[in-house]
Amino acid sequence: MQKTAASSDGFLPGFQHIATQAIHAGQDPEQWTSRAVVPPISLATTFQQVAPGRHSGFDYSRSGNPTRNCLEKAVAALDGAKYNLAFASGSAATVTITQLLKAGDQIICMDDVYGGTNEYFRKVASKFGLKISFVDCSKTELLEAAITPETKLVWTETPTNPSLKMIDIEACARIVHKHGDIILVVDNTFMSAYFQRPLALGADICMYSATKYMNGHSDVVMGLVSVNSESLHDRLRFLQNALGTVPSPVDCYLCNRGLKTLQVRMEKHFKNAMAVAQFLESNPRVEKVVYPGLPSHPQHELAKRQCTGCTGMVTFYIKGALQHAETFLKSLKLFTLAESLGGYESLAELPAIMTHASVPKKDRDALGISDTLIRLSVGLEDERDLLEDLDQALKAAVSVIIFVCVCFILGMGISGDQCIHKE
Repeated sequence: MQKTAASSDGFLPGFQHIATQAIHAGQDPEQWTSRAVVPPISLATTFQQVAPGRHSGFDYSRSGNPTRNCLEKAVAALDGAKYNLAFASGSAATVTITQLLKAGDQIICMDDVYGGTNEYFRKVASKFGLKISFVDCSKTELLEAAITPETKLVWTETPTNPSLKMIDIEACARIVHKHGDIILVVDNTFMSAYFQRPLALGADICMYSATKYMNGHSDVVMGLVSVNSESLHDRLRFLQNALGTVPSPVDCYLCNRGLKTLQVRMEKHFKNAMAVAQFLESNPRVEKVVYPGLPSHPQHELAKRQCTGCTGMVTFYIKGALQHAETFLKSLKLFTLAESLGGYESLAELPAIMTHASVPKKDRDALGISDTLIRLSVGLEDERDLLEDLDQALKAAVSVIIFVCVCFILGMGISGDQCIHKE
């Protein structure tokens, strides 16, 4: 059998029944008097009680909502989890998880994470007496060395944002759980439930910015948290209600709808991203490509051992400097220059001055988040159109290099910025 560009050979076999679960889990029409096949949007903020203190499952919408229940049941099934909780955003989920801790506790956070997570831990959580340590958890010996009696939570991403570094979840879980009551969190946003199940690999909490692949349509801001521990679920459910970090019923409806196409979307993202990664890797205008699906990725074997495939996230270094990266991004016609990721449309961004601008420069330099690192979220468009767009934008960036060199050689005294403007 001939392999496709996005062949899943070597990766874990796909999770059984996942497409069926995405469509049916939590969606039983018999839970509604109307027998509606699509769960309705329940906008009510309060619910009639049978008697004082006796209700039919719902009393106040912050504490529980029928539409939210349907979404949470579906996501729990996709994660192979007993419980799921939905939040107003990925950041709201992060805040709620952090509230499990108390002043004096230590958080070990992967050094290469979403800029918003980095900023929250450094600038907000640290003000409440929490000790934050940023560690490269891809090197398990560094993780183990960082654990102290005060460590209560280890926060990881895999793949990381934006350098797509893979973390061995099973190895981290073994280390963390040797030390008692430390909670291991895996931000699974970049993989989605379709390609990776952190709980099955030993994580205590699997969380998402559902804004990305889980919803997949760039029209919802939401967070999701899955757990298997009943006590952990009860603590998080209390905090979800007490903090009020809940999503709206409309957003729950939209995300629930987005899940129904999770399988077909993720397979197409994988196929397109592999084609893009292979194209960029063979392009002389590109310095380096980072994509876990490529054999050149330093942790490709870990990706195959831990995941069923890869998503649409591709990172690459363009040859040149900041001006060449900017020219490339401004020249794109199909890829949209915008933050976020995981939607059906293709996006491109420059992390150093966009999503990770809040990360201190010395930390960005250490992580390799340079002015020439470009992050792509490869969407669902036709493969050929995507490659043609990237090709013409790369040629435009190279033309700037040539023009600047000519200006210099001719001694025109024109700065690089002026040359670019003239070009």
